[in-house]
Amino acid sequence: MIIKCWGSRGSIPVSGGQYVVYGGDTTCLEITAGSGETIIIDAGTGIRRLGNVLLAQQKKQYYMLFTHCHWDHIMGFPFFKPLLYTRNRLVIQDRKIGGLTTKQVITQVMSPPFFPVSPKDLKADISFDAALNNQFRIGSVEIDTIPTSHSRGSLGYTFTEDGKTFVFLTDNELGFSHPQGQGVDGYKRFAEHADVLFHDAEYTQTEYRLRKGWGHSSVPHALDLAVQAGAGQLGLIHLNQDRSDHDMDAIVQDCKDMLTAQKITLLCYGVSCDFEITL
Repeated sequence: MIIKCWGSRGSIPVSGGQYVVYGGDTTCLEITAGSGETIIIDAGTGIRRLGNVLLAQQKKQYYMLFTHCHWDHIMGFPFFKPLLYTRNRLVIQDRKIGGLTTKQVITQVMSPPFFPVSPKDLKADISFDAALNNQFRIGSVEIDTIPTSHSRGSLGYTFTEDGKTFVFLTDNELGFSHPQGQGVDGYKRFAEHADVLFHDAEYTQTEYRLRKGWGHSSVPHALDLAVQAGAGQLGLIHLNQDRSDHDMDAIVQDCKDMLTAQKITLLCYGVSCDFEITL
């Protein structure tokens, strides 16, 4: 499978010269299965660029999963251009998120006074599939889920294909147990021996002391989980909206220095927009 990040920023999109390397778009990932299926995780502002590329590639069918429905993970949905063409088909995970179905979430976001175009104005064939929950398969990719330590209905995902595993745990607070949280041990088991783990790294250790309970992890928490789980790579994601390229580079270097000092073999990096890896 090919994993590509179209947006790694958290909370709100940002722009400016200090955000060139890691980008300013909010959460959106694309997974291309070995069998050819396109799987989209979250519809943050990064989905706009993804849609343009899918149109250029003339890909016509896509599957969409959501971690949760906070603004930064859904605000790009109305700007996903493939939805404007009858030749395209989008299959969306049908589940409850914070008491609403995914269809209700999209309908509310695309309703007056919030947005001028409603879902019924979209031309693509859009369907909602309740089978895309718990443990399921899309093409050659096996997918598993876990509730994250965040808001009600938030999920993390594992994607496995040909013995290789990618784990995505954004918006997951390891230092505080929210009502549906599974605890550090639960997430360690879920991410055990992952080839690649992308984990929420919103805060530095100092910042986290003032924001405990806000639903996001510190960089040391994410690093410790990856080490305990025996992951091969750790991608720091859900980047703070005020985190400049220089700041992120410094954070990544600190992580590398700590791993080197402890003789731990783990590849650690900040996930940037347009980051791509093949497993």
